[in-house]
Parts: sequence; structure tokens; C-alpha cells
Amino acid sequence: MYRLIKTTMTSHVLMLSSSRAGNEEYLEHAKQPILSHLGERREVLFVPFAGVSIGWDEYTQKVQTALPECNVIGLHTFAEPLRAVLESDANNQAILVGGGNTFHLLATLYHHGLVEPLRQVIGGGTPYIGWSAGSNICGATIRTTNDMPIIEPPSFNALNILPCQINPHYTDFHPPGHNGETRDDRLQEFTRLNPTTPVIAIREGTALLLSKGTLSLEGTNDGFVFLGESKTTIKAGQDLTEYLR
Repeated sequence: MYRLIKTTMTSHVLMLSSSRAGNEEYLEHAKQPILSHLGERREVLFVPFAGVSIGWDEYTQKVQTALPECNVIGLHTFAEPLRAVLESDANNQAILVGGGNTFHLLATLYHHGLVEPLRQVIGGGTPYIGWSAGSNICGATIRTTNDMPIIEPPSFNALNILPCQINPHYTDFHPPGHNGETRDDRLQEFTRLNPTTPVIAIREGTALLLSKGTLSLEGTNDGFVFLGESKTTIKAGQDLTEYLR
């Protein structure tokens, strides 16, 4: 019999596809979902490790400007980031993880010994919000990221909050005259080699929400699940809890 992974019953996780939708301002479309997800919490630990072309102080300030209702503190400013993560719930803090390069994010998390502690605090109920790379690491591995492997993490294994794969920024647009592989081609390469592992592809402006043991697609655009040789449409608001099994 299938059973939900134990930690998904207490996890409260918002996985945004992107920080922007169309021509909107930074985190504009995501602001209300973020504040709603935080509940009464307004203290936020921000993990800027996916940032490569932007300094981490600057990145933290960028998020603070976009979320003036919150007090955003960069995890990189702590002498003991591990302790800060482990004490986040006791300090009534949530954890935000921004986008950028997924390989750099995961490599830095491994460097600081934060992968398992993050998994523990998220499983314990500390609210988590990620976008782009910050959502990618919520899957079992980062093997379906869109990013270039600019650095080699010790492992591709990620937080495994969802026991499947995530593909943020999904698009099926094929530029005229472009002869390289499409996103569908790349994802189907993965599912051909891993035919029993679902990949949930979410368009910009949408998000996956895991709360109270239920997974759903939030937003107004459809997404897709790639599994084996199939590509299945998932509707906005659809219950995706079967992918927690």
C-alpha cells in the first residue's frame, strides 16, 4: 500500500516557478501568496546562495525591498548558519530560498552542511518558500533543473521534500529556426532513463503548494507531468497529492 512520506504531513512549502511573471516587478505576482503562506510570521531567513552574478548582500536587500512587510535576514550573515537554520522555528522565522543557479545553491548548502538540517526543519513544520532554484531543490534531485552546471555539488540529491522531480520556468515555446532540443525533449530524455519518476513542470506565475499532506498546483496556468513516455496536463488548483507517494 502506498503511504505519504512522513514529513510531507507536517511540511508547509510553497514552490514558486519564478520570481517574475511576464513584465511584472520582482516578486510582484508572488507577494500575496508569500504573505499568505507565512501566516503571522514576518521574520524571514533568506538563503541567497543561488546568486552568482549578484552579491548576497545585494540579493537580500532586493528581496527585502520586494517584501517590506517582512524582516529579511540573509543566512550568509550568520557566523553559524547551521545554528540559524536549526533555531528558525523557535525564533518564529520562515525560510526563503531565492533563484539563480541551482548547482551553486546546492553546492553551497552541502558546503555548510545544511541539506539534512533544512530537510529536518521543513519536515518539522517551519514554513518554506522557494522560487526557481529554491523550488528545484525541493525535489528528490536537481537533475531536471534548467541551469548550467557551473559548479559540481557533492551530490545531485536535494531536499527530497517531494519524492519526484520539479521543472520550474517550464515553457513549450520553440523559437523559429532553433535547432536545439526543446524543454520537452530534455525532460523526456530524463523520463526515458527514469521511467517511474514523475517530473512536475510548472509555468512562470504558478507554484506548487504542499500543506497538510496535500500537494496542489496554484495559479491560473496549467502545468504538466512527464512520466515515462507520457505528458499529462495538470490544471490550476488540481490535487497532485498522488505524487507524494
